[in-house]
Amino acid sequence: IVKLIYLCVFLLVMKRAAAKHLIERYFCQLTEGCGNGACTNEFCASCLGFQPLDHNTAAIRALELYKMNAKLCGRHSTAFPDNSSAKETHPALSGDRHGKIENQMVADVHYLTEEKVYEILSICEGKKDYSPLIRVIGRIFSSADALVQSFRKDKEQHPNTKEQRKTHQAKDEDKDEDDKERTTAMEQESEASASMEGATGSTENRLGPVEVSVDIEAVRRVYDRLLSNEKIESAFLNALVYLTPNVELDLTYLDVYNTNPDYLNIFIIVMENSSLHSPEYLEMAMPLFCKCMSKLPLPALAKLTRLWSQYSVEHIRRMMETFQQLITYTVISNEYDSDSLVNDDECVVAAAKCLKLVFYANVLGGDLDTGHNEEEEPASESSELTLQELLGEERSNKKGPRVDPLEKELGVRTLDCRRPLIPFEEFVNEPLNDVLEMDKDFTFFKVDSESKFSFQSCPFVLNACTKSLGLYYDNRISMYSERRITALYSLVQGQQLNPYLRLKVRRDHIIDDALVRLEMISMENPADLRKQLFVEFEGEQGVDEGGVSKEFFQLVLEEMFNPDIGMFTYDESTKLFWYNPSSLENEAQFTLIGIVLGLAIYNNCILDVHFPMVVYRKLMGKKGTYLDLADSHPVLYQSLKELLDYEGDVEEDMMITFQISQTDLFGEPITYDLKENGDKIPVNADNRKEFVSLYGDYILNKSVERQFKAFRRGFQMVTNESPLKCLFRPEEVELLICGSRNLDFQALEETTEYDGGYSKDCRIIKDFWETVHSFGEEDKRLFLQFTTGTDRAPVGGLGKLKMIIAKNGPDTDRLPTSHTCFNALLLPEYDSKEKLKERLLKAITYAKGFGML
Repeated sequence: IVKLIYLCVFLLVMKRAAAKHLIERYFCQLTEGCGNGACTNEFCASCLGFQPLDHNTAAIRALELYKMNAKLCGRHSTAFPDNSSAKETHPALSGDRHGKIENQMVADVHYLTEEKVYEILSICEGKKDYSPLIRVIGRIFSSADALVQSFRKDKEQHPNTKEQRKTHQAKDEDKDEDDKERTTAMEQESEASASMEGATGSTENRLGPVEVSVDIEAVRRVYDRLLSNEKIESAFLNALVYLTPNVELDLTYLDVYNTNPDYLNIFIIVMENSSLHSPEYLEMAMPLFCKCMSKLPLPALAKLTRLWSQYSVEHIRRMMETFQQLITYTVISNEYDSDSLVNDDECVVAAAKCLKLVFYANVLGGDLDTGHNEEEEPASESSELTLQELLGEERSNKKGPRVDPLEKELGVRTLDCRRPLIPFEEFVNEPLNDVLEMDKDFTFFKVDSESKFSFQSCPFVLNACTKSLGLYYDNRISMYSERRITALYSLVQGQQLNPYLRLKVRRDHIIDDALVRLEMISMENPADLRKQLFVEFEGEQGVDEGGVSKEFFQLVLEEMFNPDIGMFTYDESTKLFWYNPSSLENEAQFTLIGIVLGLAIYNNCILDVHFPMVVYRKLMGKKGTYLDLADSHPVLYQSLKELLDYEGDVEEDMMITFQISQTDLFGEPITYDLKENGDKIPVNADNRKEFVSLYGDYILNKSVERQFKAFRRGFQMVTNESPLKCLFRPEEVELLICGSRNLDFQALEETTEYDGGYSKDCRIIKDFWETVHSFGEEDKRLFLQFTTGTDRAPVGGLGKLKMIIAKNGPDTDRLPTSHTCFNALLLPEYDSKEKLKERLLKAITYAKGFGML
């Protein structure tokens, strides 16, 4: 409710500000005209035959024109009058010699410098008349050519005589040529460095200082000085309104950036305006300005992003908030449905594209690790692809997930950023998520990406819940596609094939049965792993509508993470598992776990898995580093950190070498040289950073390379063709697999539905929720496990879980039962709260197996 009230107030303020601005424009048009001697607008003072109005009459008339949405001239008020109009409207400026000099000075300004602005401002403050400065701002900031030349680092004071102007113009032309030559040289140097980066994996050159011709600090000082004056501030707004249509035409039909790279100065200068987030700008100017910015060519967008990445956190946050507010304002101002999608709203789309620049600037400006990438294994192919091609059913994204063009141009991924300047969560726009129809957006993303915009190309604005819905659609469509291909294959082959992935396992031999079946499938045709999963326990009558699969996943993981098997080690302090480097199990066992995790995502199941975050980073393509030890091996991390921080004599006091020692599965010590002849290389102050880096690489990568590669191979067999990598960050992948650890049973109560005669006002239901809320954390998890098949909340929290409580007869001694497939609890109408609690606790404590009810 508070959020809704805030949005309504925000919208009201925006509307009032826009209305006030329009009425002021009508008033100026009625009293001063537009300055066009041939104007034919009957509501303009410049129109021939217009009867002059006094200010009171003009104010009333302006309000009437606003209500009837009357025509507004292209130029109005004091922001854009020409020189002749200025003399007629302000005779005081031309009535004496000083006024003529000032007018001539204003007319001679063809671009602005910081000094020129302060000179005009000083004159205006002395005469307490800001109209000359307003006219200059209006003329310069509404002209692309003038704005490109303004606030240049290499500009001199503007000359006053004709001879000086000619000399200065020649100098400017020479400087422009020099600028073009420097720009060309920079681009060639960038291309050369890019090719070197491809060989070395370094992005140091790309992330170096970005040179632009505009003096950004001077622009900031000018804005700080002028924006405190309300009249001058409105001149900036009016100028931007008239600037953007011309800029859009330039970018749409003319190759202006390649002709003159300094054209980017327009966007650099405008984005330094700290008032862009105000209601007037969001209503009048920013929609079209964002549209212009989104039309910049890719190299220009990349350069702008690199430049912004060098800004302070405060500047980047201000730009982020500006685009976020524009998206929010536009979304709450409009109504969207299946015929009018938010994807078709040009303002929202353009703002999202501009926000992407700020997002990647935030990534570039954060703590980057562009190296340490896992080697990608080639995707497994199957004979089915040939049949698909023959049938015209070739897979989309067969070569893996798409790469964002801006990401490729910048040479950096979101995954490369360990800590951004601004938390990624602040880029999520909740109002946009609320109105986005993910089924339509997914279609645009997968099928019609050339002509339709998909917000999955800007995944940073989507929350994990919305993205998981997109992944769900992708998985379901893949399942239906596999089913269809199987049917076509059966027609061609003349034999009946199973359109589903069916696993029949024995409860007491679940690992052996699952391993044999899944290994056969992965060898014969990995595409079968992308069929819908159905699990059957031998000797049990349960029909898999989702609940049997949930228990299958749980039992497999319980078995494989059993410390007695020795595949993983368990850390009591962190409650996390890690690969056992001395494990005697073969690679197939680890591949099975990878397949199980992939199948869980693919079939929308939550698993009780406890891995450190570095595992998910490695699954997404990044190797573990020393910093990841803080999560996976905290004691070792602390020791290495103390080594790095030690101020004494490292070699004499520590007495360690580049040879490390560990214990194997049987408690026997084993040694490993981090470098050749490591036992003879002492660690000292000069090489301790190298020692720490190699130690972390050994623990997280080299020592478990065999186990992890098999694990990742199994995971990618299922997820290789999904958009998982391009949509989700590692922490979101963990959320997909494991669910949320936060259990909000109040949210679950609010979304629970009732059937069979129960309602939320029934005595038994009130007693039920009082009982559940009184449970401890462990009993709550048991209840969730009993009802839904997992003790974790889905992505988005328990509020996203649609649980049903149905009446199961009158008072009885029978226990409550559940359909985990449908998240349904069958609850008898017990005659007392005490009996309800006793029966419920017994049911959730001893629940296991499936039977027909």
